[in-house]
Amino acid sequence: MNIHIIGGGNLGVAIALGIVKYTQNNNVTVTRRNIAQIQHLEAKGITISSDNTFQIQQADLVILAVKPYQTEIVLNEIIPLVPEKAIASAISGVTVEKLQAAAKVNPIIRIMPNIAVQFGESATCISFAEKDKQPAEKVIDLFQQLGTAPVIEEKLMDAATVLGACGTAYALRYIRASMQAGIEIGFDSQTALAIAAQTAKGAAKMLLEEKIHPEQLIDRVTTPQGCTIVGLNEMEHQGFSSSLIKGIKTSLQKIKE
Repeated sequence: MNIHIIGGGNLGVAIALGIVKYTQNNNVTVTRRNIAQIQHLEAKGITISSDNTFQIQQADLVILAVKPYQTEIVLNEIIPLVPEKAIASAISGVTVEKLQAAAKVNPIIRIMPNIAVQFGESATCISFAEKDKQPAEKVIDLFQQLGTAPVIEEKLMDAATVLGACGTAYALRYIRASMQAGIEIGFDSQTALAIAAQTAKGAAKMLLEEKIHPEQLIDRVTTPQGCTIVGLNEMEHQGFSSSLIKGIKTSLQKIKE
């Protein structure tokens, strides 16, 4: 496909880099007003432009990765040039209904990747109206090559933003804290970070491959009167799980404001 990404910020760039690295036979264009910040993409075979409409008529799929307040301006700019072509929106908080009101006849698919899409490891939640199921299949197939691509009800897209996109920061904060603890107990910072990051990666891979509840895996490493269980209990006494849950719910409230 010819894929036209409007919005060369962190997410738009991550999507572009993921597509060129982990998929085949896709041509990617990224637009941004200040192209100096995305000049490096040309070395990866990605076309860049400061004009949102540059060669957009050749696009098979348009991906919107702009700020919510830019949505109407961008759609008014491009819709006359891409009649009936599929538009995938990664714009937080903007519903299919609102997008469809501006796009009229274009198929609209909402996507919510996270920046791990650059490394083929995003959890990209996808939703769409039943009438757009066929064009949505191509989008699902694309993002399945870049991690996982669960299809969800649109009413859960804000929650998906928090759990899947904001969740990247939450997971990284856990790794940072684990690294800091590692330094306290004797490791240098680089070694502590390497151990903490690989351990988190290993735990996630076990869950994804075995498809079981986390507690079943936790049970494997918690022996009676062992060091793991006392550490877990102390973390819970200090509010580890409850603070994470409260943080996720607070982020969702912010999106809905």
